[in-house]
Amino acid sequence: MSVRYAEDRHRGGDAAAGIESLHAFSFGSFYDPGNLRFGAIVACNEERLAPGAGFDEHRHSHTEIVTWVVSGELTHRDSAGHATVVRPGDVQRLGSASGVRHSERNEGDAPLVFVQMWLAPLEPGGDPAYDIVRGIADSTPYALPEAGAMLHVRRLRPGERSAVPDGAYVYVHVVRGAVLLDGEELRPGDSARLTDTRGLELANPEDGAGGAVAEVLVWEMAPPG
Repeated sequence: MSVRYAEDRHRGGDAAAGIESLHAFSFGSFYDPGNLRFGAIVACNEERLAPGAGFDEHRHSHTEIVTWVVSGELTHRDSAGHATVVRPGDVQRLGSASGVRHSERNEGDAPLVFVQMWLAPLEPGGDPAYDIVRGIADSTPYALPEAGAMLHVRRLRPGERSAVPDGAYVYVHVVRGAVLLDGEELRPGDSARLTDTRGLELANPEDGAGGAVAEVLVWEMAPPG
């Protein structure tokens, strides 16, 4: 298990444009040859957009892009004709395949925070695809067979525990609250990269009804190739 803490992420974005970005992997001008990917994941970015800020239309290809809104509302538009407002609890997926253009903006009155994860597909090319699941439940994993991956959302009340999937590669990202994983405390923005682990659990260590609910994103991935 390799733990990466929130403060170790690379800061990017454009403060003058109301954009703050925190990168867990090499991204854009930030390059670390020892931190290019884990399993299928090649990026895990936390984006913070001020009201009116956003990313103008730009192109992607050969990437599966999965977005989780933490707070606020994200307006997505793409060249395939999709125009969607993504809210907390929704899972949005854009399969860029051979190429698609999209924009992402905060058209609301409140600050927007979202986590965006990029995964490498098993096979390049194909036709772009779009999907959104509204209000996904903890018991409903989101399958992404194009990348040999599955996303699990875990929301743990104080004192609750949940099994971590057994898999060749498992990536854990804490969105809010705090959890214990194999004795290691993880807080918002912290992540853990697990390889060939078995029988691990996530636990919310908070005591009492006044404790915070922990929200965690867990990727279960097959070996690359």
